[in-house]
Amino acid sequence: MVAKRLRFEVFVLVYLALRSGLALVALLFRGREAKDLEILVLRHQLAVLRRQSARPKLKPADRALLAAFSRGVPRERWRAFFVEPDTLLRWHRRLVARRWSYGSRPGRPRKPKATREFVLRMARENDTWGYRRIAGELQRLGIEVAPATVWAILKNAGVEPAPRRTGPSWPEFLRAQAKGILACDFFTVETAMLRRLYVLFFIEHATRRVHIAGVSANPTGEWTVQQARNLAMTLDDRGDAFRFLIRDGDKKFTRAFDAVFEAEGMNVISTPPRAPQANAIAERWVGAVRRECLDRMLTLSRPHLQATLSAYTEHYNGHRPHRALDMQPPVPRQPLCAVGKGPPEVVRQDVLGGLIHEYQIAA
Repeated sequence: MVAKRLRFEVFVLVYLALRSGLALVALLFRGREAKDLEILVLRHQLAVLRRQSARPKLKPADRALLAAFSRGVPRERWRAFFVEPDTLLRWHRRLVARRWSYGSRPGRPRKPKATREFVLRMARENDTWGYRRIAGELQRLGIEVAPATVWAILKNAGVEPAPRRTGPSWPEFLRAQAKGILACDFFTVETAMLRRLYVLFFIEHATRRVHIAGVSANPTGEWTVQQARNLAMTLDDRGDAFRFLIRDGDKKFTRAFDAVFEAEGMNVISTPPRAPQANAIAERWVGAVRRECLDRMLTLSRPHLQATLSAYTEHYNGHRPHRALDMQPPVPRQPLCAVGKGPPEVVRQDVLGGLIHEYQIAA
């Protein structure tokens, strides 16, 4: 595209030069008085045009022709042009540079795109690595890239080559600490007879596994403590160890409730008031169970709610994919089967009377 445009501009320039040359030959056979009179008329017309247009629009061919003519006019006479002398010189330098420009850039060829993307990937995934550390890791993998080249790749991409470009974000920090965090909360459900039921649940931050502790119409501090003891025994049987428990400031979480988990070596953290994001993972599960289950059915009684939550929790823990777990369920019931060349045979299993569907590859 650039070469085609350049050829077109050269053609226009040759045409204008030829036309000007013929006009110059015609002027040689004209009288002196006629030439002087025409020059005066042209100068006056130029002065009129300058008053009307502060900055005339020029085409590339006009710039090239004026720059070429300026070489044949003495410098002290350059005021006849309607542009500044520096502008004429700049046009001429640009014309010379274009004349001697080459299609390919000289010098060392660029690294392959895959190598540059891999360097940037390593920089994103390891914020404490400098360009020399990345170059050493590439050399260990058999990829020969000089440290200066790594530095240039990072700099051109807007990434600082020095270590510790940025600190860990909150999601990264929490993900690193999630293995030892357990969260709990209450949420309410209104039955068909307008009776309010309270549900106490626990959720593991690392695996997103949910435990329904109990359902009650009148939860007290003693009831909450008993549910905590039941969960502690379940965790002991599994051999899981947690370091922190996150809860809000509900009065049902009494001092005896905290003592149950402190006896297991856990630190109890109370969230600030009116700060749902401090317990975001638990709040997200409440939103999921409401959208996918409770808001789509009528709850008749406490046993009905317990059975519903038991079925949904089994689906949530064993089948439902999670973005935080790379689209895997918290506790997969069976490993995923490799799909062959042909389309697999899929069977559907209904949960909660067909409210939720689960799909499995047929055995």
